[in-house]
Amino acid sequence: MTPDALTEVISAALTRVPEIEGITAEVRVDRPKNRDHGDYSTNIAMVLAKRAGLAPRDLAAKVVEQLRGQAGIEAVEIAGPGFINITLAADSAGAIAHSIVEQGADYGTIDALQGTALNLEFISANPTGPLHLGHTRWAAVGDAMARVLAAAGAEVTREFYVNDRGVQMDKFGQSLEASARGVQVPDGGYQGDYIHDLARTIVQDDPAILELPEDRRWVAFREAGYALQLQQQKDVLDNFRTHFDVWYSERSLHESGAVDRGMQKLREEGHVFEQDGAVWLRTTDFDDDKDRVLIKADGELTYFASDTAYYVNKRDRGFDVCVYLLGADHHGYVNRLRAVAACAGDDPDYNIEILIGQLVKMFKGGQEVRLSKRAGAMVTLEDLVDEVGVDAARYTLIRYPADSPLTMDLDLLVQRTNDNPVYYVQYAHARISSVLRNAADLGIDWRTAEFDPGLLEHERESALLGVLAEFPRIIATAAELREPHRVARYLEEVATAYHKFYDSCRVLPRNDEELAPLHIARLWLCAASRQVVANGLDLCGVQAPERM
Repeated sequence: MTPDALTEVISAALTRVPEIEGITAEVRVDRPKNRDHGDYSTNIAMVLAKRAGLAPRDLAAKVVEQLRGQAGIEAVEIAGPGFINITLAADSAGAIAHSIVEQGADYGTIDALQGTALNLEFISANPTGPLHLGHTRWAAVGDAMARVLAAAGAEVTREFYVNDRGVQMDKFGQSLEASARGVQVPDGGYQGDYIHDLARTIVQDDPAILELPEDRRWVAFREAGYALQLQQQKDVLDNFRTHFDVWYSERSLHESGAVDRGMQKLREEGHVFEQDGAVWLRTTDFDDDKDRVLIKADGELTYFASDTAYYVNKRDRGFDVCVYLLGADHHGYVNRLRAVAACAGDDPDYNIEILIGQLVKMFKGGQEVRLSKRAGAMVTLEDLVDEVGVDAARYTLIRYPADSPLTMDLDLLVQRTNDNPVYYVQYAHARISSVLRNAADLGIDWRTAEFDPGLLEHERESALLGVLAEFPRIIATAAELREPHRVARYLEEVATAYHKFYDSCRVLPRNDEELAPLHIARLWLCAASRQVVANGLDLCGVQAPERM
């Protein structure tokens, strides 16, 4: 019996208690830390007692009376001020293993967000250089978040906003031209070996570019460099297993008329005004600290005009919820973007979400890594992958809350020990795979043999089954809170529960020992554990190795 199934049983029992007829409340079951308190516990009697006019323990007694004798429940007890502790029958608990194996890759998926069209924008780097550590964190977290949201039923579109317009692009082109001509990069321009590499490639591909008139030459370098750098970012992200459905160009906002349409939408909502020759958006109506300029007095559009147009454009494309994953230096954007949504006539508590990530530091040999071989003072995504590999990089970036600063110990992440979290989880999958291979080598066809779930009654088996049963709720919580780190931490819990089970419960027959039904039952439990680990690692974009 899964936690959700047990919740339904308890909800049905409540309807048979006359004292709470017509009174409703959400039933929640939790795994007690002390297994002597049963497999699950609920506080529903304490929640409903006051409205029922009963003491919590008295109401709990009435609920317990309705639960005793229910199929799949072995024992029900009242504890403390009114907790109801429930012990599942062994066959009911063990049946979870069969269900997991049969569902396969679909186990854990839910429909909580079904019907929700969600736009998830993350990274959104300028196409003027390599992706740095801040981008790298969002590359892992954003992709994992998209996977989790999709597993919760949402229709997710991963979007990369290409900042290909403005002063930074012009500086990029001028820096490339200066490098190609062997002159000093202009003030505020781009530095690093990658600039020189790009410049050389551009000239090799088009030697005539150096013969262009000055006013056209740097523009040509800008456009050529833009194409090369954007492709480099795409290639690096592809290697990192981070893929986008949409690469949305800031330029296209302006070229397609989306900015004008966005402006018109805001005017219609009554929040645009003119002052001192400029056009403003009255964001202070919605908790922003000041009103924002859309069009300067000289007629030039502001970056904020692009931001507003982009949000309106997303909503026009049919997205219900627009989620922005922004870097640590973007705290000031939270209220102004929420205000944009409100000015557009939307609900800022539903239609828009802004998540702020914190900085990442890398340490090696006890010293912070500050420099990149490719990009000078910037440590890049490629640098991290070169040091520890894709799996270790992704898993480590995902397993911590994104709104907390992160320090990565590169020496630890290459160790093949249990102190390395990604190794610990991947080893669990490889270990289970080895057990199942050994079973096949012994000629054991566990999938066609009779499976008796009631045999899985050892405390380590019960504990493992309980952890496996939690996977759908882990996905639900991770999706609701936009916290994919919960999946990674859960996988470590699964790995721990499996290792304890394996060390206490012999799975395969030894020597001349005959194959017994208990061996078969434990093989089903092994297979279920492997499936959950594989499904969870996939949500993290991390490989599930068969051998290590």
